Amino acid sequence: MQANQLQLNAAKTEVLWCASSRLQHQIPTGPVPVGDALVLPVTAARDLDVYIDADITMRTQFINTVRACFAALRQIRSVRRSLPQHVLLTLIRTLVITPLDQCNSVLAGTFVYLQDRLQSVLNAAAPLVYLRRTSEHTAPLLRELH
Repeated sequence: MQANQLQLNAAKTEVLWCASSRLQHQIPTGPVPVGDALVLPVTAARDLDVYIDADITMRTQFINTVRACFAALRQIRSVRRSLPQHVLLTLIRTLVITPLDQCNSVLAGTFVYLQDRLQSVLNAAAPLVYLRRTSEHTAPLLRELH
């Protein structure tokens, strides 16, 4: 860094130790010297809006994506009666489906229970677009949505 005349911003620097869940207890928890600063290790780091966990499960990415999508659905639900269906569909595609599709390649091969949480977002979005009850079967609505 000194050769390239770069300075370290310790407030923005993160250290992420990656290991399997079996080896997580062996990872040091103390500060790591980086240049002249001491940086504390984190359990998840964000790069290009993708969260990577220390155990590489992508759990943090799933949690944050699902949380953001459900927050968008709650906001859309509050104004859905005053919007035409094509505007409602555009909002759902922009604020819900796009974030779900954004990191599909990163999320491939992860745990099924985490992928089910993403499916629950789609299952909640479909009845919202077509003004149906949430208790109705969503498979036909999802086919229409895509």
